[in-house]
Amino acid sequence: MMKAIKVNGDSLSWETCDDFGELPSDHLEIDVVWTAVNRADLMQRAGMYAPPPGASNILGLEVSGRVAAVGDAVSGFEIGDEVCALLTGGGYATKVVVPAAQVLPIPKGYSLEKAAAVPEVFATAWLNLYEEARLKPGEKVLLHAAASGLGTAVIQLATAFGNPVFATAGDDAKLEICRKLGASGVWNRKEGSFIDAVKAWGGVDMILDPVGGNYIADDQKVLNADGRIVLIGLLGGRYAEVDLGVMLVKGHRLIGSTLRSRSVDDKARVLQALYRNVWPLLSAGQIEPLIDSNWPIEKAAEAMDYVAANKNIGKVLLQIAE
Repeated sequence: MMKAIKVNGDSLSWETCDDFGELPSDHLEIDVVWTAVNRADLMQRAGMYAPPPGASNILGLEVSGRVAAVGDAVSGFEIGDEVCALLTGGGYATKVVVPAAQVLPIPKGYSLEKAAAVPEVFATAWLNLYEEARLKPGEKVLLHAAASGLGTAVIQLATAFGNPVFATAGDDAKLEICRKLGASGVWNRKEGSFIDAVKAWGGVDMILDPVGGNYIADDQKVLNADGRIVLIGLLGGRYAEVDLGVMLVKGHRLIGSTLRSRSVDDKARVLQALYRNVWPLLSAGQIEPLIDSNWPIEKAAEAMDYVAANKNIGKVLLQIAE
């Protein structure tokens, strides 16, 4: 038997649940040690983000742990290997079954705790910066909600690959962290619109926007010709005004992007790109996940409330085992 977090109305409980059936030949079973809180978990808990068809209903989009079983068609992994994995769901549990293509060995020198903060944010960062937006060296990035786990990964990754970052957040202390991570321009959204500050910085070529809503109109005003807005969330609402004239004349692109619902093949491609391009930087200490705090799995509800209140700078982790 295994245990997992169950959503019971407004509350969460750590309960015994049914184990998995026969292991698919191209999957691994992982004994989970750490998982992490992502905003998608908050949305799913609130009933606003259903898992894709066939995915686990259990919360959790990434884990680190040890391989417990290996499918017959899988090579390159052995029982006991320390790994991290990108999931479609199921991370808030003692065990998870996941396609082997979505699993990587933890970066050299990393603990399982530190490795749990890597898969979701760095996969999302790589996908949107270098596949969706196809950033070239020297192109500039505007990043909203920049002190989140994802934001802190994006700042480091973009900077490492030669793309200056302008970061917005709602707190001066958070912005100071963004500066230390490499952001060369910052703006506190509580001081009003970011438009003038970003224009003075020289405008941007790509915007990573988890807000949507009325941010989109302002995004357009600071986007250089041939610029790209990559929309990855709807914290500010799902409806926006778009100036189609500006989009047409300046060659702007508005791209919607999610990672969770993509195919196993897509996720495998992103993870292999991470392994080639990002794992060496993580292992060398040139970039690293920023961990805000860790909580026992039994306090998952409190950890999620903490994230919902925007108190975190970086990743919030949940410990499931030693």
